[in-house]
Amino acid sequence: MSVKIRLTRIGRHKDPFFRIVAADSRFARDGRYIEQIGYFDPDKGVENAVIDEELALKWLKAGATPSDTVKAMFSRKGLLAKHAGEKAPKAKKATKKAAAPKAEKKAEAPKAEKKAPAKKAPAKAKKAE
Repeated sequence: MSVKIRLTRIGRHKDPFFRIVAADSRFARDGRYIEQIGYFDPDKGVENAVIDEELALKWLKAGATPSDTVKAMFSRKGLLAKHAGEKAPKAKKATKKAAAPKAEKKAEAPKAEKKAPAKKAPAKAKKAE
């Protein structure tokens, strides 16, 4: 089951309103969904979108893929940065001293000489009987 975080359209004709939901990718756009994460009124703008950060991060950690529009909303709200920060393990940064020996080893390694491929013997012409 592939879960997507996407928008479902509600509201009336020429007055859209969207829910941000986690839904199976096989479900219809405005159909069934698993969980509502927030809502968005395009008249008020992306800054006023209401998103439950805990639910959004829960679904992102579970492997749900956000749609392009939702991804843009999450990045403006800072949710993708939080998700990336939690996702990446805190590793020690490599120092310049540790990186230098690798570069020296590459420079010291002799380049293998390229050998010319062996030429094949010319094929003998068949004798006509």
